[in-house]
Amino acid sequence: MLISDQIIGEFIQTRQTTEEICAPLTQEDYVIQLRNYMSPPKWHLGHTSWFFEDYILKKLDENYQEFNPEFKHIFNSAYQHIEDRYLRSSRGNLSRPSVEEVYEYRDHITNYLAEFLDDHPDQEISFLLTLGIQHEKQHQELLFNDIKYLLGSNPLRPRYSETYEENIIEKQKSKWIKVKEGLYEIGHATTDFCFDNELGKHKVYLNNCKISNKLITNGEYLEFILDGGYENDHLWHAEGWQWLKRNQIKSPMYWHFVDGQWQQYTLKGIRVLDLEAPVTHVSYYEAFAYANWRELRLPTEFEWEVAQDYFDWGKRWEWTESAYQPYPKFKKRTEFIWEYNQNFMVNKKVLRGGSVVTSKNHTRYTYRNFYHPSLRWQFSGIRLAKG
Repeated sequence: MLISDQIIGEFIQTRQTTEEICAPLTQEDYVIQLRNYMSPPKWHLGHTSWFFEDYILKKLDENYQEFNPEFKHIFNSAYQHIEDRYLRSSRGNLSRPSVEEVYEYRDHITNYLAEFLDDHPDQEISFLLTLGIQHEKQHQELLFNDIKYLLGSNPLRPRYSETYEENIIEKQKSKWIKVKEGLYEIGHATTDFCFDNELGKHKVYLNNCKISNKLITNGEYLEFILDGGYENDHLWHAEGWQWLKRNQIKSPMYWHFVDGQWQQYTLKGIRVLDLEAPVTHVSYYEAFAYANWRELRLPTEFEWEVAQDYFDWGKRWEWTESAYQPYPKFKKRTEFIWEYNQNFMVNKKVLRGGSVVTSKNHTRYTYRNFYHPSLRWQFSGIRLAKG
């Protein structure tokens, strides 16, 4: 089976897109790590290169010589089969390798692998290459999250871009989508690429319910704030209330109340809060409290999947009420590459859809994103359900 020109072209384009995302950065931006759950842009650039090197070139090319044997210790992520991994929380301490050397590493991997693919018609390589492309697209989105955080946390609040529009307003008329009681099939079942946590199509019984066809806006969320939503402990999970008090949370991330006016830091810099734009950068705790205040709820991931044809989804990752856990037919695999998702199935909530910074041709309606309920640096929003 020959590897198609299309997938080779997608590989090269993916590598270029990652570097285009980083192009507006200064040299100093590449090393910053402000939180344990973040990674410096330089690390993302190195890690996505290590992935192709470790899982394709070292595995399948007996003549390949590593660019730098030490890189596997610092650019590995959470793969347990690699010993002596560098602590995630210390990635921001890596002044070396330099940004220049990491880009040399990227060029080496991109060019070597592109030549290697031309000469090796192999179905296994095609699968691993596709996985590597989708993995890098995940990191492209993480790059946007991390870059916005490192710039938005700077007291100067520098803009990332003059033109990047993250606040896309939904124009459709608001209505409730009915989901009828019954059995529904959930999960990925085609031969197209998906991650292992989507596999195992299975039946789920749903009760009658309704789901909003629109996301909650900044204006709607502001009403919650003005009504004392962040001061009313009855609206919050106990853990969420403790999180709120411990971190002195009073509004979504990147909101600022300045001279009697609400403003929001965006990738275009600080802007007056757009009341019609979908609210973003809220935690699950906040999404739950807001739904509680409205005397409504968040949809489950299964309700979301059944109703998604009626949404214009893809502007915000949408919190669901579903815990991140394996589907009934999920099979734990022992091969090293299948450590991909199974290690994270605890203490997280599922998000569905995608966001304005999700890479092209990456998400789909069965895609299961997942984060700890406290995290909100990703472009996350709220859709409500009832019944």
